[in-house]
Amino acid sequence: MNLPFTGRPVEDLLAEVARLKQHDLPVRGGQVTAYVYDTGRAEVNDAAARAYFEMLEVNCLDPTAFPSVVEMERQVVGAVADVLGASSGGHGIFTSGGTESIMLAVKAARDSLAKDRPNLVVPVTAHPAFHKAAHYLGVEVVAVPVDLDTYRVRAEDVAAAIDDGTILVVASAPSYPQGVIDPIEQVAAVASAAGVPCHVDACVGGWLLPWLRAAGAAIPPFDLSVPGVTSISCDLHKYGYAPKGASVVLFADPAMRRKAYFASAGWPGYTIINATVQSSRSAGPLGGAWATLQALGRQGYEELGRVTLEATTRLRKGIAAIPGLPVLGEPESSLVAFAGDGIDVFVLADEARGRGWFLQPQLSYAGIPANLHITVTGVTLAGVDAMLKVIADSAAAARERGPVVLPDGLVELVAGLDLEALDDATFAELAASVGVDLRPGAGQPEMAVVNTVLDALPAASREAVLVRFLSVVYGS
Repeated sequence: MNLPFTGRPVEDLLAEVARLKQHDLPVRGGQVTAYVYDTGRAEVNDAAARAYFEMLEVNCLDPTAFPSVVEMERQVVGAVADVLGASSGGHGIFTSGGTESIMLAVKAARDSLAKDRPNLVVPVTAHPAFHKAAHYLGVEVVAVPVDLDTYRVRAEDVAAAIDDGTILVVASAPSYPQGVIDPIEQVAAVASAAGVPCHVDACVGGWLLPWLRAAGAAIPPFDLSVPGVTSISCDLHKYGYAPKGASVVLFADPAMRRKAYFASAGWPGYTIINATVQSSRSAGPLGGAWATLQALGRQGYEELGRVTLEATTRLRKGIAAIPGLPVLGEPESSLVAFAGDGIDVFVLADEARGRGWFLQPQLSYAGIPANLHITVTGVTLAGVDAMLKVIADSAAAARERGPVVLPDGLVELVAGLDLEALDDATFAELAASVGVDLRPGAGQPEMAVVNTVLDALPAASREAVLVRFLSVVYGS
């Protein structure tokens, strides 16, 4: 696309936006079981959108210029701190999402301990945002296996992994892949005994687990009220149901929050003090999060927790009753993962996509089998029976089709490729030769072949292929 010489009418622009979105997955209704979170309450979405637009052009870069940013952030952070056990009132930062919250938690820990060769101790089920933060911040990742029956990390394995370079220990509430909560109290205790901070990744569960507990679920202690927990991340654009770009990272100690900040006076321009990775950023997400919290209130979130718990219970039981689809672990949250016994889950995912439903594939790793992941939200209960029927029908179709059969030698060929020596056009031709046409105009490819190839590769090779995949999709 070239920049038009003259400006285009608004009506034309909006019509083109609609055209561009025609093949997108729907963001409402519950048929997309990842990436989007839906209350099913149009009035809440409307309130958030209006507040987002009202704050759209306000810049969070300088709170002295826009005091509304300070007041809104205090209210949002204060509400999260109140729910997540911050007895001191909570010392937090509003961020653009879980990855940025995690990035700041890692930076704060690194700068607080200032060790020569810093490392993070994380379960293999910890979110890749920790690996990303470590990559950006020059920190090594020490990955700890999880129990393959419960999918939870063991505190004794964490203790054994801590060494003189450890700056932060991580536990999840819950971990995303199987929706189980790590033993937070025990992990925090071994971290504290070693003199190391402990971060709880509650990006998914921080604004969900309290409401599930209120609805009667057995939720163990996981937040800042647990001795030894020094920071916690909580995404409001997940189970807070706020528009995207909304998360909070809380610190038990204000001194550690200050270590998350960045300041620079080494130039002749305006003074720089950033609470987040970003500098200039729209206050739209902050306004949307503030409005969502205010529109729902505690009572609204408790009701959403109740229906989410009911939907999750029905979904787990329904999937377990379908032959060949074992549910992995015993998730305390509303994340459900199931594997395939005699059924190729990647083929099942394509079958479900053809029926208008998106189930998220997860590759095998560290002894955990390939599986499909479902995020249950406030709108799921209304369609849980329809979802179970789609899963059952898709499982039957996948069983009949059989597993993906890759051409002989394909995995070895891909593993042995020097991907850096291929340009994007050559990589696209190679993908098309095995039935995965990524070139413009080719349409949406079935992903079973892609996922099967990725699943057969080691993690480093998977990452290299994914980088090229993204490069081809976006083009030059």
